[in-house]
Amino acid sequence: MDDQFLREILSGSRTVAMVGLSAKPERDSYQVAAYLKEHGYRVIPVNPGVGEVLGERAYASLADIPEPVDIVDIFRRPEDAPAVVAQALVLKPRAVWLQLGVGSREAAQVAGRAGIPVVMDRCLKMEHIRLGL
Repeated sequence: MDDQFLREILSGSRTVAMVGLSAKPERDSYQVAAYLKEHGYRVIPVNPGVGEVLGERAYASLADIPEPVDIVDIFRRPEDAPAVVAQALVLKPRAVWLQLGVGSREAAQVAGRAGIPVVMDRCLKMEHIRLGL
């Protein structure tokens, strides 16, 4: 993914469904979500183990989200990514984002077959900062 593409996705998106978002402030997922909220994004937590994170109602699965989503950001193990991406296709996001440390060729192929671009092994927060957005 080149910087132009990343700028377009991040600038043109407002709603991020974050799969695996933790309610624990010390966790990376929480810190990324807090940053995104501070920068005007709506973050929808997807985690069956929590009821709310950062003032937003959490959903047990992507299928439960009743509104459009621009980016599905995945904080799960690489081996879980293909199944999560398959679930994300129903939402027709502008992009699927596999966080830093999460790479999966199979997940990229699932999204690619549906025409949805994938960003892998990059931190959404770090890219937002790096690009000066």
